[in-house]
Amino acid sequence: MQLPRFSRVAVILACTILAPAAIGVLVLAFAVAWAYPGLPSIEALTDYQPKIPLRVYSADNHLIGEFGEERRNLVTFAEVPTVLKQAILAAEDDRFYQHGGVDTIGVLRAAMSNITSPGRQQGASTITMQVARNFFISSEKTYTRKFYEALLAFRIEASLSKDKIFEIYINQIFLGQRAYGFASAAQIYFGKELRAISPAEAAMLAGLPKAPSAFNPVVNPKRARSRQQYILGRMLALGYLTAEQHAIAAKEALVVKREANDFPLKADHVAEMARQLVFERFAEETYTRGLRVYTTILKSDQEAAHVALRRGVLDYERRHGYRGPEAFVELKTGDDEELDDALQEYGDSEDLYAGVVLDASSKAVKVYRRGGETAQVTGDGLKFAANALSDKVQPNRRIRRGAIIRILKDEKGTWSILQLPEVEGAFVAVSPADGAVKALVGGFDFGVNKFNHVTQAWRQPGSSFKPFIYSGSLEKGLTPSTVINDAPIFIDPATTGGQLWEPKNYDGKYDGPMRMRQALAKSKNLVSIRILQQITPQYAQDYVTRFGFDADKHPAYLTMALGAGSVTPWQMVGAYSVFANGGYRVNPYIVSRITDDGGKVLAEAKPVRAGDESTRVLDARNAFIMTSMMNDVTKYGTAARASALLKRGDLAGKTGTTNDHVDAWFAGFQATQVGIAWIGFDQPKKLGGQETGGVAALPIWISYMQRALKGVPETMLPMPEGIINVGGEIYYREYAPGENSVQSLGLGDGTPEGDKKADEVRNQLF
Repeated sequence: MQLPRFSRVAVILACTILAPAAIGVLVLAFAVAWAYPGLPSIEALTDYQPKIPLRVYSADNHLIGEFGEERRNLVTFAEVPTVLKQAILAAEDDRFYQHGGVDTIGVLRAAMSNITSPGRQQGASTITMQVARNFFISSEKTYTRKFYEALLAFRIEASLSKDKIFEIYINQIFLGQRAYGFASAAQIYFGKELRAISPAEAAMLAGLPKAPSAFNPVVNPKRARSRQQYILGRMLALGYLTAEQHAIAAKEALVVKREANDFPLKADHVAEMARQLVFERFAEETYTRGLRVYTTILKSDQEAAHVALRRGVLDYERRHGYRGPEAFVELKTGDDEELDDALQEYGDSEDLYAGVVLDASSKAVKVYRRGGETAQVTGDGLKFAANALSDKVQPNRRIRRGAIIRILKDEKGTWSILQLPEVEGAFVAVSPADGAVKALVGGFDFGVNKFNHVTQAWRQPGSSFKPFIYSGSLEKGLTPSTVINDAPIFIDPATTGGQLWEPKNYDGKYDGPMRMRQALAKSKNLVSIRILQQITPQYAQDYVTRFGFDADKHPAYLTMALGAGSVTPWQMVGAYSVFANGGYRVNPYIVSRITDDGGKVLAEAKPVRAGDESTRVLDARNAFIMTSMMNDVTKYGTAARASALLKRGDLAGKTGTTNDHVDAWFAGFQATQVGIAWIGFDQPKKLGGQETGGVAALPIWISYMQRALKGVPETMLPMPEGIINVGGEIYYREYAPGENSVQSLGLGDGTPEGDKKADEVRNQLF
């Protein structure tokens, strides 16, 4: 029986159409059957253990640093705010909970779009397919890769719940700025915990997976904003946002952090010290294992130190004049993009912002800041740079259109012109009870200069070293009331190890015979030299090692009396702790414990504590008398501002100014805190004739202690046994005025016979 002509045509057409389709299905089935068994195991997902960076915390649990290629904070699905989940679905895969790993509708939609608009290719990757790609497959754009990606997506969907897949995606996806996962991105871009982000911020973050570089709000704020607005529109269309919520989110001005390492607590040098210590023990595991390092610093103390040091350095800059703009750029269009490009090489130094001058006169300077803000500097804000606004100044020092300058906003919102400092500084504070570091600032700006001036800067201590010479003299029988002549002295080269030496007091004045207590308070150089002559440089060189100093850094010459050796602030804070705690040597330390990501303690500090007699390096009487003498320094001497401003009677310390005013120090303490402040140039040069330790370094110490000692009661060391008070002065019992004491020879008793004997003794000893 022969089919009708129409039927034969239909059969032929059906075979023509269906045969290739059937062949395609068979080929596809064969490909799936061949490829599926060879797909990688998804154990990496079912036992998800991502790389977690090293995190460094303060003692009171504030994050101060993070190290590792992948900055990631793990969160559970329940911890992710609903608005972020909705933003991600709107941006990446709104049918995620309906499809089985591959969105057929999405594939067809993308295919049609690619046919009708070949210039704008669309993908159809689901969240599950992106998870597959991130873990197992390269990101090359080929049909083979897509095929494997789809197969793997089916396998993942068969093994894990939708919420678990979504959770892995939220934690694993790369979002720019070394951020992996949305929790890390929220911290890096907005400085917020994930639970605190707004719908506008959620939409901005959700726009990043598509192209982390192109839609990075730090690098490309305009494109990021455009992508964010698109996602907010999608959230409105999908019913995730009401019209009112959408309107508010669309208008919200986002504050994006510019610095990737900008942590709430500024302690970059501390974090780096902790990283180095951990790496010595855990090597490359340091950056992937999720280790947590808890330092000894306290948030309030660290903040006080950070503010004090930056203020002290900037105050120095203000005293020494404006050097001129950092650079000049040629402005053509003057639009935001050109201006942002001009500032690309000039990072902000925290609140000291880089800016491009748009217009300048002697009355006002208009400055563009990165990100589109314009600042107007007028009035007192121009004073520091007034000379650079004159028409008479050299062109390379004049503030004019296109100049790159620095501006600072005060607490009242007023802008002023400043400059990046050339001078550097350091501050460190410890507890003398066990050496735990409470605050450490290794320099003005870690981003500009990573050199840690607390631990790495070997500098001359100047007069801040004198207390250790005085301490040695107490062991040799001298006392606070021993009278020594403050008069010119000439030292021959054989004694100094160099050339003829004619030392002078820093103020050029000589006060004649005076008690040692008075000489230390006034920082008399000639008295210190005569003391060292008496006890001998060789004795002093050995003696100072008990405080933690290196003998080879302090050659046995009379110049040691003026602090001509080399120390670090780290050594100084440990050395002054011996006085503060009554004579015990404690070692400064900065890491208290290291744990794994689950909190298991892997290593813990075992500090030496004051009070253990096995650690005593100084007679308690010596520590008490030296503290008493340095207490006078802060009341009546070169650091009298300390007691006056802090209004406390339990402060002690010593200023330090080196030869030619190259280094300025203040080393001071109270029973609960020892602090060391230093100011100087990395390449040593003169700070300026008026820049003594009392002018440049002491204000940093005072500023810190005003906060660190707030609410701390006045505390004085108890007087130890073996000390007696005679006529208002304190002595070792065996060296008190009497037949066998130095005072019995007539040094300072005020009688005619005593004066005659004093002259004889001075001729013999000094």
